[in-house]
Amino acid sequence: MLNYDYSANNLYFITSSTKYRIHYFGEVENKKMILNAMGEIAHQQWNWLIHQYPYIKSHAFIVMPDHMHAILEINATHTVDVKIKSLSELMGAYKTTTSKRIHLLGYADFAWHRSFHDHIIRNDEEYRYIYDYIVKNPLLWNKK
Repeated sequence: MLNYDYSANNLYFITSSTKYRIHYFGEVENKKMILNAMGEIAHQQWNWLIHQYPYIKSHAFIVMPDHMHAILEINATHTVDVKIKSLSELMGAYKTTTSKRIHLLGYADFAWHRSFHDHIIRNDEEYRYIYDYIVKNPLLWNKK
């Protein structure tokens, strides 16, 4: 969307993949995502992000073997004297801190894909569909 303010109050569906879609975060076994140490870091850093910025809320989140999905809400309605970060800045903080912690574990080759995909959620029907998609992602996973 041209000239859209991505720090505006809204719900966003986000997907970010690892570079070359390498399975860094664990595996799906029996239709359940089993996080390894890197996957745990990816999950922990999402929680860190949510607690770091009081104007954001996570409605749904999952780490999969080679990507993550989330519904992130930005709501700065009652925020005063705080610079509201854009969706891109928030994802930059998430991906940077996740990468740094994974590299400290000794996995120097870990990298995210350069960008991320976002979609503005426009109505309740879309929200329910995306929420269910995220929650059910391990059930839908096919080994690559």
